Amino acid sequence: MTTGYILIAAILILGGVIATVGDRIGTRVGKARLSLFNLRPKNTAVLVTIFTGGLISASTLGILFTADEGLRKGVFELEDIQTDLRQKREQLKTAETQKSQVESELNQARIAQAKAQQDLQVINQYLQAANAKQRQTQAQLNRTINQQAQTQTQLQRTQGQLGQVVTQYQKAITELQSVYNQRKELQAAVELLKTERQRLYAEAKKAIDEAKTAIEKRDRELANRQEAIEVRDQKIVQLDQLIQKRNVEITAREQVIAKRESRLKELEAQQEQLELEVARLEKYYQSYRDLRLGKLALVRGQVLSAGVVRVTQPAAAHQAVVQLLQEANRNANQKLSEPGAPANVELLRVTQDRVEQLSKQIEDGQEYVVRIFSAGNYVRGEKQIEFFADTARNQLVFSGGAVLATTTADSQTMTSYELQQRLEILISASQFRARNAGIVEDVQVDGTFLRFVTQLRQYNQPLEVKAIAAEDTYTAGPLRVKLVAIVNGQIIFST
Repeated sequence: MTTGYILIAAILILGGVIATVGDRIGTRVGKARLSLFNLRPKNTAVLVTIFTGGLISASTLGILFTADEGLRKGVFELEDIQTDLRQKREQLKTAETQKSQVESELNQARIAQAKAQQDLQVINQYLQAANAKQRQTQAQLNRTINQQAQTQTQLQRTQGQLGQVVTQYQKAITELQSVYNQRKELQAAVELLKTERQRLYAEAKKAIDEAKTAIEKRDRELANRQEAIEVRDQKIVQLDQLIQKRNVEITAREQVIAKRESRLKELEAQQEQLELEVARLEKYYQSYRDLRLGKLALVRGQVLSAGVVRVTQPAAAHQAVVQLLQEANRNANQKLSEPGAPANVELLRVTQDRVEQLSKQIEDGQEYVVRIFSAGNYVRGEKQIEFFADTARNQLVFSGGAVLATTTADSQTMTSYELQQRLEILISASQFRARNAGIVEDVQVDGTFLRFVTQLRQYNQPLEVKAIAAEDTYTAGPLRVKLVAIVNGQIIFST
């Protein structure tokens, strides 16, 4: 900020000097009635005045472009910045389009996955039904085997009865041979026995035929059911293969979905970076435009109010903080209010918690420096602004005579502009040391700066220039700097 003030002072002084010289030259040309380029003396004086005004403008622009690199870039590289901004916006649109495409593909993949899940559920239902039917068939087969066992038992019982009949027949033959005389009596019984035997034999044969037919029928049914089971087993194997194939397809689709989700995350990250870059460029362009239009009234870190406070009671600390905030609000109103707008508007976002927090920091009875800063860049017409506060112990930072910065100067090898620039760098280094030490107030050069520059130009040998503290400086500031020229350890001249 000190450099800016020095730059403005130099521009004003240089413009005044050039304007005075031009006026003097124009006056003398008018009085002497000199003529340039065969013009009338009056026109010659006007031409000299125009040339002087152009020289003022050229020197002003030259100093501004030399001292402020951001302004130079803003004037000469504005079209490049706008082109870069358009390219970033086009890239952002492309990224959004790709994101939409990936989301569409992801939705299609999810639909296909849901359909595959439905097919898998249907296949599982078919498989459960086939298993239930197989259990029913196995139960029927078990019943058929039990019936076959019963028929076999009945056949064995019939064969036993047939064996008994044959035994009785043999006994009757024996009795016939032994008791021949009873043949006639027994012949009728024998016939009856033969008839009974034939009947029993026919019944036994019929039962055997029926058992064989039933067994053959059961065998055919078992064969048919075995074929049906084999067919169902084949279907189950095919269904298992189909399920495995579908599982492989689902796994592949899940991998594709995972890749697309990873790509989507990458695109989202790129989109966020592009949005941040666009926001940064827009913010830079807005700040540059506000600077060009002269609307920027407050800059980030600018002190709105400051004071040295020492309190012994909490109520006094609260009152001191409120007074500093009110002063900061008044200063902000003076910077940001448009002409004709109402004054003393509540611009600062002040909460009770922040007031209490600041009060607690300074209520221990020691001496503190309290500063209220602007939290951002604001233009005229802002309705509300953010701020932050800083409290520091008001203690000795630099003793009188302390060396802040050192440089060298040689008028034989350096031009006046280079000498002045070297001194400005020296003062900027002192300001940097002061800010690092906690002093926010601007550096004040003790004495006449231009006279010191003139003495440097007149001294015809190299010398050392130091910036020293002119007096004891505390945290509250300001820092008064004294410039001294030293040769062989001796002070030759100073501000």
